Amino acid sequence: MSSDIDPFRSEVPQADLDDLRDRLARTRWPDELPGAGWDYGVPLEYLRELAAHWQTGYSWREHEARLNELPQFTTVIDGQKIYFLHVRSPEPDALPLLLTHGWPGSVLEFLGTIGPLTDPRSHGGDPAHAFDLVIPAIPGFGFSGPTTSAGWEIHRVAAAWVQLMDRLGYSRYGAQGGDWGSIISRAVGALAPDRVVGVHVNFLPTVPREPVELSPEDEARVERMRKYLAAPAGYMRQQATRPQTLSYALTDSPVGQLAWIAEKFTEWTDPTSTIDPEWLLTNISLYWLTGTAGSSARMYYESQATRAKPIACAVPLGVAVFPHELVLPARALAEQQHPIAHWTEFDRGGHFPALEVPDLLVPDVQEFFAKRREPA
Repeated sequence: MSSDIDPFRSEVPQADLDDLRDRLARTRWPDELPGAGWDYGVPLEYLRELAAHWQTGYSWREHEARLNELPQFTTVIDGQKIYFLHVRSPEPDALPLLLTHGWPGSVLEFLGTIGPLTDPRSHGGDPAHAFDLVIPAIPGFGFSGPTTSAGWEIHRVAAAWVQLMDRLGYSRYGAQGGDWGSIISRAVGALAPDRVVGVHVNFLPTVPREPVELSPEDEARVERMRKYLAAPAGYMRQQATRPQTLSYALTDSPVGQLAWIAEKFTEWTDPTSTIDPEWLLTNISLYWLTGTAGSSARMYYESQATRAKPIACAVPLGVAVFPHELVLPARALAEQQHPIAHWTEFDRGGHFPALEVPDLLVPDVQEFFAKRREPA
């Protein structure tokens, strides 16, 4: 198997962009109950406006050009194409940092953090906090997809990430992520504890495994987690059980793909956060233009058997807690189950902090890794 790393540029065929606009123009819209709002799902008026902008006001080429200003690469690991951004810091002692996204996000979530993390000197920060960034797309997502074989679950992705960092020549590095990225990052730490200096996450589900005394706040968080696990959301059930069935609708209808993802960026964010519609449409366009609605959903199906099992990650763990996250970790349980070395509770932000509150996430990542840069 080749270990080549090849430069990459996004060059979406114009015919694909023309087809997208044509499909949007021919959308068959459903009815809607009067005054339904968000109670039944994405409101018709909201989606019509977003789709109209996607069709006539949005330019993929503009955002593609900005993406192509960044160093992008592909390589093949375990038979699967892996796309990644590799942005080196101008600082010679920068610490390599692996950033992993989740669903329904992408590598695009991290664009606003690249400058401050790689070149803090130019952003009013301490150059000693600089990182070399490796930002891969999970197999099945975006330019890494679709997947070409079954079995791409959490630990297989983590093994691919370890091989990717080896291939890039990094023997010591950190890992950070949210959503699937938080689980994959901990799996990377468990797989390569001699190379991973620490793992920072902004999503850490905690459930009781052994008796422990909890504060009223932690009790409330545990109860919220129990409810979350007992009655999974519809999107999760569908993607974890019948991703192929779902893929036909999302791959054929851009408005279907739009509604499926846009809903989550409304439900899962801080109500005070402002998600730029241009960014949202670029993220959704990435799913649409790469045909990865189905393969990204397969991550839920493939990982059912492993996601609930404890990950024995012995490296130091940093946790950033944002108040509008889907579920909040109970600190007493987290400390019982993980080697917690850093814990920060914030007063704003939701499920996508790299996108919503980079001004909070970036300094927290820098602070956590500041104590882990030098070899022990």
